[in-house]
Amino acid sequence: MNESLFTLLFLPISLGIIMFGLGLSLTFDDFKRVVKYPKAVVVALICQMFLLPVICFFLAKVFKLEPALAVGMMLLAASPGGATSNLYSYLAKGDVALNISLTAINSVLDFHFAFNCQFIFRSFYGFEPVCALTVQKSNRSFCHYAFTSIDWNACK
Repeated sequence: MNESLFTLLFLPISLGIIMFGLGLSLTFDDFKRVVKYPKAVVVALICQMFLLPVICFFLAKVFKLEPALAVGMMLLAASPGGATSNLYSYLAKGDVALNISLTAINSVLDFHFAFNCQFIFRSFYGFEPVCALTVQKSNRSFCHYAFTSIDWNACK
């Protein structure tokens, strides 16, 4: 992927400004409500961390997507939340405090992601890229690095 001034500078700064603005629109009472009624957080976490990837997996299998597209869909489904979803929640007059809380919790609980990476590859490519996933780190940037640095000939 070509790195440009836009992707290296403008995009991260604009996302930071958006998140800062969203944070300014919230109060402590918003987060107290999230803690007081944890059912919404639990249901949303179950849906985001388990149900969403399972549905995505079956959609990729049913529509017989190319392995590269299926893996891309699975990576997106396995890492929900983020600045953009928080912005959409705000624009839709949704519960922004709940969405920001879910983004934070998902980032912390994303320990299963590295293991999902191996399952995703095995399911769609028929092999595990052991040459790229030998170190067990559990953050998204490692999996992104692993997927972009695979020597496909060495892994087959």
